[in-house]
Amino acid sequence: MVKGIKKLILVTASHHPHHKMFIKLLNKLVEELKVEKEIKSEDYLFLIKHGETDEFGMAWIPQLLVELEDGSIKPILTKMPFDKSLRPDLKEAYKECLSKLKELGAIE
Repeated sequence: MVKGIKKLILVTASHHPHHKMFIKLLNKLVEELKVEKEIKSEDYLFLIKHGETDEFGMAWIPQLLVELEDGSIKPILTKMPFDKSLRPDLKEAYKECLSKLKELGAIE
């Protein structure tokens, strides 16, 4: 299933309201895909270079990224999706991550 993933990288902050959900998501993906993980704490410079930014070039946290075998780093989840009750939706986040990884050609 895994073709070109070197590791998953989570840039987060322990005080962020979605921190624990992103950690859960990261651990589930790592367990299923059998890849390495790295957790960076508030590394905004890394996100400005590799993650998603706003119109002013500023990054936010948390963001989940993938490092591919070719050395490139791509964001796979930059915002937690919400359900109809406006609660964070971990199942939808998981589906979005897998979809993005397929789109990048990292998994089949």
